[in-house]
Amino acid sequence: MNVSQIVIQGTLQPDGTLVLNETPKLPPGPVEVLIRARPVLADDGLSWWDFLQKARSEMMAQGYKFRTKDEIDAERARQRSADELRKQSLDRRGE
Repeated sequence: MNVSQIVIQGTLQPDGTLVLNETPKLPPGPVEVLIRARPVLADDGLSWWDFLQKARSEMMAQGYKFRTKDEIDAERARQRSADELRKQSLDRRGE
């Protein structure tokens, strides 16, 4: 028994039909179909990660300033400090 397999991309339609991007190059006869969802791509065919990278680059080109690691770390430290003060205040009320 000679078993052949190929991978063809396609789209599953809302009505359950499958539209293949190309004609399978297999001999006629019984086949087995495995359907696996693929990552959703942005309208221009980019993966979600590539889309985010492109969006970031465009924002930077327009002058948007992202926070630096030091700025983020400082904000987190301020928040931790405020949280600790709040916790101490609540602990004192409970005494």
